[in-house]
Amino acid sequence: MHKSIAWRIVLTVVLAGISIWSFYPPEKKIKRGLDLKGGMNLILGVETEKIPPEARKDAVERALEVIRNRVDQFGVAEPLIQRQGEKQIIVQLPGVVDTDRAIKVIGQTALLEFKLVEKDPDLLQQALSGKTPPGYELKYLEENGEKTPLLLRKQPVLTGAYLVNAFVEYGRLGQPQIGLKFNRKGARIFSRVTGENVGKLLAIVLDGKVQSAPRIKEKIPNGEAVISGRFTMKEASDLALVLRAGSLPAPIKILSMLTVGPSLGEDSIRRGFNAALVGGILVVVFMFVYYSFSGLIADFALILNLILLMGALAALKATLTLPGIAGIVLTIGMSVDANVLIFERIREELAKRKTIRVAIDAGYKRAFLTIADANITTLIAALMLFYFGTGPVKGFAVTLSLGILASMFTAIVVTKLIFDYLVYVKKIKKIKI
Repeated sequence: MHKSIAWRIVLTVVLAGISIWSFYPPEKKIKRGLDLKGGMNLILGVETEKIPPEARKDAVERALEVIRNRVDQFGVAEPLIQRQGEKQIIVQLPGVVDTDRAIKVIGQTALLEFKLVEKDPDLLQQALSGKTPPGYELKYLEENGEKTPLLLRKQPVLTGAYLVNAFVEYGRLGQPQIGLKFNRKGARIFSRVTGENVGKLLAIVLDGKVQSAPRIKEKIPNGEAVISGRFTMKEASDLALVLRAGSLPAPIKILSMLTVGPSLGEDSIRRGFNAALVGGILVVVFMFVYYSFSGLIADFALILNLILLMGALAALKATLTLPGIAGIVLTIGMSVDANVLIFERIREELAKRKTIRVAIDAGYKRAFLTIADANITTLIAALMLFYFGTGPVKGFAVTLSLGILASMFTAIVVTKLIFDYLVYVKKIKKIKI
């Protein structure tokens, strides 16, 4: 028996030590979810019906990858980007407060096209009269508050598919502009197009809007181009970002948007902590008043349970959410529930005039199946919530699942260890239960 007590003591101390090391200090080790840290939650719909049928098969997956690349370059810490259903994507951006900029960066299609401008004034006049010639499209270039009509060939001579880099640089007058760098194949195409069309205008079109239409003065063999315009530094940086990340395969629409301010997140943490603290104190006091010394043993197990739970959250790099805090509060009540069952069984055995040693062993044996059944059924429900749920629901399921496992360990192993130590090592003949 003494060897059994020894290895259980070692196991408990090791687990407690690892847990404390894992989550201390908690503000650095425990990741906070959107509802606690503040930020924005977007549900995006991929409009696959607006693209050709042959491109729809993997459009959502490609959109997911492009959005992930954009968010990574946007500099958001610990974002959540995942698919939901057939055509929806969930994007959670903790700490983001500039929602307009985030939406623009994430949702911009960023379809970059280079199109030749038709020089024939008669064809332009025909298009202006409402009769656009086949194979052409009428666009307008906005500069200095004026709109200049341009007749573009519909078929682009080059697209952003060949782009390998986009970066911000400064023009002659110090205005920010976007420098473009194409891959080897794109550079060959660009060299051929500029060489064959010296003297013509080449329109740079982004998402159907003409950004600039410079005149081709000479052949450009190095595969570099520039998008100039009246950009601010932030606009130029964001545009370069989305061009580097690639264009979306289909238009994106915002189905739902929720923003949480940092102050609201801090208030949620404070309220959740207070709820857990008050709940814990009430449970501790009740157990001591009702079960005396044995209640103190259950209270110790409760504190150890919370340490193990927080350590597991930190070790698994789980994200703590407001529903997750609710799961912790629920765990506080559930963790002593098993002890209540055990103590009542021990009381029944003591009422039969059995010794404290026999009563404790019998109490744990009789209560074990009931505790296991109750916790396993709850654990199954929590696992289903985790598998089918999203976002905050998963946070609740994670803390509840970990709390159940920790409470079973502390109730069945740790409290039994303490009783065994008192009875078998200290030879105590009577314990208040």
